[in-house]
Amino acid sequence: MSENCSGNCESCQESCADRKPESLLAEANPQSHVKKVIAVVSGKGGVGKSTVTSMLAVAMTKLGYRTAVLDADITGPSIPKAFGLRTQASATDDGILPAQTEGGIKVMSINLLLENESDPVVWRGPVLAGAVKQFWTDVCWGDVDYMFVDLPPGTGDVPLTVFQSLPIDGVIVVTSPQALVAMIVSKAVNMARMMNVPLYGFVENYSYLDCPDCGRRIEVFGKSGLDEIALSYSLPVLARLPIDPAVAARFDAGEMEKADVSALLPAAELIAKAE
Repeated sequence: MSENCSGNCESCQESCADRKPESLLAEANPQSHVKKVIAVVSGKGGVGKSTVTSMLAVAMTKLGYRTAVLDADITGPSIPKAFGLRTQASATDDGILPAQTEGGIKVMSINLLLENESDPVVWRGPVLAGAVKQFWTDVCWGDVDYMFVDLPPGTGDVPLTVFQSLPIDGVIVVTSPQALVAMIVSKAVNMARMMNVPLYGFVENYSYLDCPDCGRRIEVFGKSGLDEIALSYSLPVLARLPIDPAVAARFDAGEMEKADVSALLPAAELIAKAE
């Protein structure tokens, strides 16, 4: 380090050993005041990640917090459908205005910008990642206590951009009981740790089915091995959600705010207590 060093690496051209890496965090829109940003991830598709994301947002709202959902799954957006949002987002000179549910949850998704919600988004990875980044920089989120970011499955361009560009405060990993998931879960956990992002824990979806006739609990996908995985990473299992046709019906009807989210309230309370 030079004896004339000011400590400001951004204005310095020297390549000294003490040089600090340049931050890739993107500036939020000036009209955004988001206190906590939580990424909801899964190593593979089909585990109900968007359902869990929307349920977490509803649970946090029930606890009295101002909540938002950034739908980062550009090619498979489903958050607007979950909340019955079909009108296009509007804009002002300050930026794009997010849609808002009846219960006050703010939402931004590519489907709110398309002329038709069924139009496919055929973009390459860097363009997808750039769009998600703009959902942070160009959207006027206003005052938000907890923003949940619904990420696409895997560890590709979009998750990488979110971890690097957004001030992620923690990660929730959504999984299911299948044996194959163990390896996939490990990839998601290891990516979060590689990016130095704290992990809150796991939510296991499709854990069981309560028989409507006899009440017997059936493990449709076999016995879960999540406890062993969670123990190996010293992370808690925040919730185990059943296969619930009523929740699926609420999602399809755009009525997730009316769904039973009691199973996720303890997870929401834990997040609220976390520093």
